[in-house]
This record gives sequence, C-alpha cells and structure tokens, in this order.
Amino acid sequence: MLTRIDHIGIACRDLEATVDFYSRTYGFEVFHTEVNQEQGVREAMLRINGTDDGGASYLQLLEPIREDSAVAKWLAKNGEGVHHIAFGTADVDGEAAAIRDKGVRVLYDEPRRGSMGSRITFLHPKDCHGVLTELVTAATPGDDEGR
Repeated sequence: MLTRIDHIGIACRDLEATVDFYSRTYGFEVFHTEVNQEQGVREAMLRINGTDDGGASYLQLLEPIREDSAVAKWLAKNGEGVHHIAFGTADVDGEAAAIRDKGVRVLYDEPRRGSMGSRITFLHPKDCHGVLTELVTAATPGDDEGR
C-alpha cells in the first residue's frame, strides 16, 4: 500500500542556488545531503512535514555530477523543474510486483539504494500518464542512514 508522497524530485543545475531559493522563499531547511554515485547526482532533501505513518515528505533537489546521468540527460532535454514524484510504501518489492502485474513497466528488476539508505524503484513515465514515478521504502529506524 502506498502511504504518502515521500518526495518530489526537482532537477537543477546549481544545487546551492536552488537550496537557497527554497530556503529563502518558503523557509524549508536542508534535512540531508549526499552524493549518489550510482545515480550520478548530488542531492539535498528538504523536509516539508511529518506524516501519520511516521515518515515525512520532502523536496529532493538533484544536481547531476556526470553528463551521462539520467538527471543530466533530463535537464538537457527539459530544463530545470519537476523530475519525478515518489510515493512511500512499507514494501517496495511487493508494491512494485503488484503494479507490474497491472501492466505498468517497472524500470529496475531489483530495487536500488536511494537517498538516506532507502530502497527505490521507478515506474515508466509512459505507463504513468507522462510522470516518472518512484516507489520508496525508507530505511528502518536504527539504519545508519535511516529517515
């Protein structure tokens, strides 16, 4: 079951300038930053609020660190802006399988490591009315990088 909007991913060319904008304009503070070599991005997670299921909702600001990363390619084609929406679930494997059974293409055979130690997979945007959709299982409490 999907439990919340985990985050909205926003592609940007200058992470510091984009963080500054969201901080000055809306008062959002950086909760977490990291470099994800596998995804080829530097990112900042800005916590928006907590949720009833113990998770939280975030804005994820993504700056590519390599020209061959998916975010770099997306920026070249589309410019800065909303890149994807992510839904939280307690079971990314089970949720992905259930959605795959409904005819939606799941982009990873096995979930990968995401922000803050989470497990993630993506759904093909052509099967989701043009929206790149991510499924996220947050790291469990006690994990080194848990939310």
